[in-house]
Amino acid sequence: MFLRGILSLVLNAIALIVVAQLFDSFHLEGFGTALLAAFILAVLNVIVKPILVILTLPFTILTLGLFLFVINAVTLMITQGVIGDSFVIEGFGTALLAAVILSILNLLLNRLVKDTLTS
Repeated sequence: MFLRGILSLVLNAIALIVVAQLFDSFHLEGFGTALLAAFILAVLNVIVKPILVILTLPFTILTLGLFLFVINAVTLMITQGVIGDSFVIEGFGTALLAAVILSILNLLLNRLVKDTLTS
């Protein structure tokens, strides 16, 4: 259980680094900052995200769940606000695109690791 959480943080950090390589307006200073960002995102996903999901439930239903990407972008923006200058996202549009790509990357990385561990 503990190792799975650590592995999840590392995979999220790797996904953040990949996104930072894809966008000029998404700056991340190294793997340590990526790990810190992954940890803060995990905490926000446990504490803040459920509250945002409940508050925005009508929008989420109307958009057939696509509004969840907006919530993920908000949590990314909060994370960069907490970390400061070593993690910068220039604009909400970049955060929204990054949230979509992070979701896809996390899905792929977690599936790859799960398949590797079970075989």
